[in-house]
Amino acid sequence: MFDFHPQLKQRFAALRTGAEFFSLRYVRESDQYLSVRKNVAEPPSLGRDEGAMLTVRVRGVEAYAATNDLSQSGLQAALERAEQQARVIAAHALLDLREQPVSSHRADYFSPNLEQPFPSLSDCYQLLGDESASVPKDERLVNWQVGIGVTQVEQIYLNSAGAELRQAQRFVYPGLDVTAYDGSDSQTRSLGRENFGQQGAGDVISRCGLLGAAPRVADQALQLLLAPNTPQGPRDLLLMPDQMMLQIHESIGHPLELDRILGDERNYAGTSFVKQQDFGRLQYGSSLLNVTFDPQIPEELASYSHDDDGTAASKQFLIREGLLVRPLGSALSQYRSGLDGVANSRASSWNRAPIDRMANLNIEPGDQPLEQMIGHIEHGILMSTNRSWSIDDARNKFQFGCEWGQLIENGELRGVVKNPNYRGISAQFWRNLSAVGDRSTFQVLGTPNCGKGEPNQVIRVGHASPACVFSKIDVFGGDA
Repeated sequence: MFDFHPQLKQRFAALRTGAEFFSLRYVRESDQYLSVRKNVAEPPSLGRDEGAMLTVRVRGVEAYAATNDLSQSGLQAALERAEQQARVIAAHALLDLREQPVSSHRADYFSPNLEQPFPSLSDCYQLLGDESASVPKDERLVNWQVGIGVTQVEQIYLNSAGAELRQAQRFVYPGLDVTAYDGSDSQTRSLGRENFGQQGAGDVISRCGLLGAAPRVADQALQLLLAPNTPQGPRDLLLMPDQMMLQIHESIGHPLELDRILGDERNYAGTSFVKQQDFGRLQYGSSLLNVTFDPQIPEELASYSHDDDGTAASKQFLIREGLLVRPLGSALSQYRSGLDGVANSRASSWNRAPIDRMANLNIEPGDQPLEQMIGHIEHGILMSTNRSWSIDDARNKFQFGCEWGQLIENGELRGVVKNPNYRGISAQFWRNLSAVGDRSTFQVLGTPNCGKGEPNQVIRVGHASPACVFSKIDVFGGDA
């Protein structure tokens, strides 16, 4: 399935340059998305992309050029363009990279179950059609869709210091959604899609819980139509993992990206309320909060052995017992700032330069089963599955909305409520963390759609989390 472009290493060895260091990063990607909408199969969406980026270092200045011409002459031309750019800007450089270490590692990384072929198009359409047909017949169910996305990526990193890093990965995104409408209100309930992605084969479909889920998801959409609006006021908030991933992503992940803290993203994606001097000092959350960069959970979307600059990846705590200890900073940002970071230099494709990106950003499990967490809440609400988000440029003040809500009174789940929303300020919110679910509540999730950078890069990010409880959070319904 993956041949790792057998001629590429030979062509790299034949490249000629006056740069003191150079590298090549090759990416080949194929995508397919299949869906069935209201029992009708839609045409498959298929894509393929392939190319390489050449990077050089000249007198401490780095520059790069990308090409989809992978012939010897095409690679040589791109390398010469990169070297020419480096020499032009060398006189104006703000940073000398001559002392920044480079990788000489050799390693291969493969997604789990990569040797298993993915189900054929016809088998996938059969599976999706059967699931679509199981949606109950009810005139209030006006739209539904079942889909599977699959992306396969082959990547090679070579450099003049002897590094040779190869990765072969397959990412799978199952999902379904059902919309109910009663003439005055519409409600959608979903499973997977934008918040469930994993590495693997057909086993990902089973882990998502897609098979047999349509009747339950449709029933929940109908329940939401009949449910009262979410009441307004302070309540304890129990967030399920499929909402925790959005909370982690927006109010921990983006604020801790070191290039954003250093000001690189101010023009586009924004800044951060976190400052360089906060590391080792800022109490980011309660003592129950333990956040890790963890590239070692095999099925999680952003598990890998090395990042796109060749830095070896290992599990690191970013927040330990609530204290902020480490940023999401790649080797370059570490060199610039003097702070320890992680292996998170990542690019969305061959024609984008690696930048500081979230990868697998997880909350470590606590010690409470779900029943115990619910039992300790006197006046609260459970929320799951994100449907809207808004957060300021510094990733501080936020307002998030969910698909599904259930009131909790005196330690018991009560009725369903619709349009559940909550708001807060990031660090204050995490300091109100009062309970963390045990491993039985822990789920490995992820999204393919994290955007950042100029030009924009949309990249895969993994988030694994248990259910969590936050005390005295401002919640409100759709009319507040």
